[in-house]
Amino acid sequence: MKRRDFVKQSSWLTGGLLLHRQMWESFSTKQDSRPIRIGVIGCGDRGRGLIDTATELSEKFEVVAVCDNLAFRLDALRKDFSGKNWSYYPNYLELLNKKEVEAVWIAAPLHLHYEMAVASLKAGKHVYLEKTMTYNRKQAGKLVRLCKEYPKQIFQVGHQYRYTPLYFRIRDMIEGGALGKVTQIHCRWDRNWDWRRPVPDGYTDRQINWRMYKEYSGGLAAELLSHQIDFINWAYDTHPDEIYATGGIDFYPDGRETFDNLQAVLRYNKAGMIGNFGATCANEREGYIFKLKGSRGTIELLMNEGYYYPEKQTRKELETVDGVSGATKIEWNKEGGMPLVKEKMKDGTWYALVEFHKVVTEGGLPTSNVQTGATSAICVDMINQSSYNKRIERWENIV
Repeated sequence: MKRRDFVKQSSWLTGGLLLHRQMWESFSTKQDSRPIRIGVIGCGDRGRGLIDTATELSEKFEVVAVCDNLAFRLDALRKDFSGKNWSYYPNYLELLNKKEVEAVWIAAPLHLHYEMAVASLKAGKHVYLEKTMTYNRKQAGKLVRLCKEYPKQIFQVGHQYRYTPLYFRIRDMIEGGALGKVTQIHCRWDRNWDWRRPVPDGYTDRQINWRMYKEYSGGLAAELLSHQIDFINWAYDTHPDEIYATGGIDFYPDGRETFDNLQAVLRYNKAGMIGNFGATCANEREGYIFKLKGSRGTIELLMNEGYYYPEKQTRKELETVDGVSGATKIEWNKEGGMPLVKEKMKDGTWYALVEFHKVVTEGGLPTSNVQTGATSAICVDMINQSSYNKRIERWENIV
């Protein structure tokens, strides 16, 4: 590679780390815009997280209605937000009939995503739908087609982890060639926990621990691995052509149906890559791992941290360029990696909702939209079908 080309390509490595200003100027919103009136459907952990973020972004959002079919969750909201003049509903269709609700945030169990999204669009609402977008690939295709019938309504999918400025920067590095040719992706999301929540009196295990049952849940692939899979699809504008997955209930034989141990291999023919995505509920030593391995270097990611590990020749070129170009001195950690961010990141939900406000008030296509959401939902369904049926799943263009 010619020196001038390498200097140009490596500018984001040897230059300053003005991450927030550079990355988020495009997400700034009009100062005179009023808060969007929100209805929250599903008030478990994820729904409560959205409500908390709305409180932090009170200049952009006003929650006016909440819905959950489990009465104890609505009771908890009444207690914790006693000063709020919200409307409370046990049925989401009643919330959708409330005219002052302009947009809905859907954080219900996965098997309800499709029907709730369809009803919300038909009711004239903007939609922020939590991941995974749909329960299966057939629903994903239907939702893509339906959104085309409602072009004035925003439809955003909550793959919030890739909304942090760090992940936008990684995408730029990939496009700029900092990693060279990437052939291997290694991702894990491990926990040492049975994933169970206590069941209050009067409720069933299926209502509270719906993630354990195939009828309602996509399991570890949907709840955890979908985030990393979604980023790869987005960053490379691609999708896997074939998937082989295996798994089992290997540690918690407690009546659950979804696997507590899962490994999937995704083959991307267009990009010439293999992705290994795995999760276990029986060991948390490595926790969240996200590695992209290229011919010029490796990126290792956490949710809010990132490091670039150049290959030997790349490091030599970087240090040569740094010594003669007047660029900021490169910093290396003890493992030989270059930190990609110094600023403290906010939670990914904050960035995702900032963009939701922007596209609702100003127009445009969300970064995580119905098409990208469908691609990731199809991947999750392929993983589950492969692991449950012990067969290779091949991509079908249904969207």
